[in-house]
Amino acid sequence: MFGINSYEWNFLLDPANPNLKNHIYEPNMALIRSFSAVRHYMNWNKLENSKGNYTYNPTNNGSWNYDLIYTRCKQDSMLVLADLKNCPTWLVSTYPPNLQDNENVPAPYGSNLSDPASYADQARAAFQFAARYGYNTTVNPVLVKVDSRPRWANDPPNEVKIGLGLIKYIECDNERDKWWKSEATKQTPEEYAANLSAFYDGNKGKLGNNAGVKTADPNMQVVMCGLATADVNFVKRMVNWCKINRGYKPDGSIDLCFDVINYHLYSNDGNILRHSKTTTGVAPELSMAGVIADSFIEFSRSLPHHPEVWVTEVGYDINQQSNEKAVPVGNKSVLLTQADWIIRSSLLYMRHGIKRIFFYQLFDDKPNGTIQFATSGLAENAKRRPAADYILQVNKLMGNYIYKGTINKDPLVDKYQLGKRIIYVLTVPDQKDRTTNYQLNLGTPKATIFMLKPGTDTMGKKEMSLVNGKLNIAVSETPVFVKAGTE
Repeated sequence: MFGINSYEWNFLLDPANPNLKNHIYEPNMALIRSFSAVRHYMNWNKLENSKGNYTYNPTNNGSWNYDLIYTRCKQDSMLVLADLKNCPTWLVSTYPPNLQDNENVPAPYGSNLSDPASYADQARAAFQFAARYGYNTTVNPVLVKVDSRPRWANDPPNEVKIGLGLIKYIECDNERDKWWKSEATKQTPEEYAANLSAFYDGNKGKLGNNAGVKTADPNMQVVMCGLATADVNFVKRMVNWCKINRGYKPDGSIDLCFDVINYHLYSNDGNILRHSKTTTGVAPELSMAGVIADSFIEFSRSLPHHPEVWVTEVGYDINQQSNEKAVPVGNKSVLLTQADWIIRSSLLYMRHGIKRIFFYQLFDDKPNGTIQFATSGLAENAKRRPAADYILQVNKLMGNYIYKGTINKDPLVDKYQLGKRIIYVLTVPDQKDRTTNYQLNLGTPKATIFMLKPGTDTMGKKEMSLVNGKLNIAVSETPVFVKAGTE
């Protein structure tokens, strides 16, 4: 529930030494470790700056060291979702000048977008990535390519590496349902399914022995792109395409070309399914987030293998001119409201059965920017914002606890458990500075109350003696955590 969206420069770029890109910048890494997973926006152009020539360490475009980033994440027990997105310049150049956009459909101009073969270039790039960073050490070395040519004197050459065991999840592109851009950037569900079939396994091997993620590593998990519209009908049409074009597996299930269902959702006062205009962000419980999550979970459960459902973009801006902003509530600052709503988003998605979420994003895209998503960062200037403080604190307290159910709806009282240890999370699901009292029956003589504190690494806590095992507690819109017993 505590993933973060980030870029390679968040790991490697030292502001004092911008040309030094072969070392982890530790102040930023300390921030990233506040989270438990990373979604890496990885532009295809970095891997394949010229057609058929693959680079990783350093990348020919930007000189980034992906080996180092992924190795460090594994060392620090951080799951990585690598999102291979955007078109390389050599592919974009096949389009007429007025249609050139790095977010174009990942197929040469004039291709039949319903034919998986049109996406063979991307499928081959996916194969190379999976062969290097996946767990299969038996990939035929003849099929694995790097561009080992130095770009200048003393430029370290790229080397072939196989089965490094660093990446388990890869995502195929990003928001292919772009309703707001040119036709050259959009795909129908059926076209994206054809694209994904090539990316997944080379369209069941038809594109050759060097195309598709599963061709290189059968166990690497393919995550479909996060859908901007968050409409489960898009996925239903993809599944129908698979039924018609990929058929069935020996166990009788549809041969799907993805392992994880994925969408994006920013909680606001609009209706994403109708693309209605938004004016502000709202508390997650007051948005469509729960209803939309339920629609995806219901569909997932209708499929034989119940693929996990992830939400890979969730967040709020802090600039008050943005239509996705968090707002001051009572005497709370915008940053404190953002922090409340971020933690409550994690709690909401646990409640509704979503398996992973990734917040958008580590740093602001454009500090002080007024447009949507420009100021969604959870950290700035190598320091955590309160939202990241809260995430770190909750992860420390109960990162491995399992959601067991919700025993009250207003205030929300969620039960989490790890072995015999139980923690209750209590929240008023509102955004008007409302508080209420609740009696929690713990059945123990003592309890420990944990309170979120901005600017620190750990929560405040208070031990309480109980009468008849019952705790009367004031609950607000900032979640409070109660552990049965004492530390």
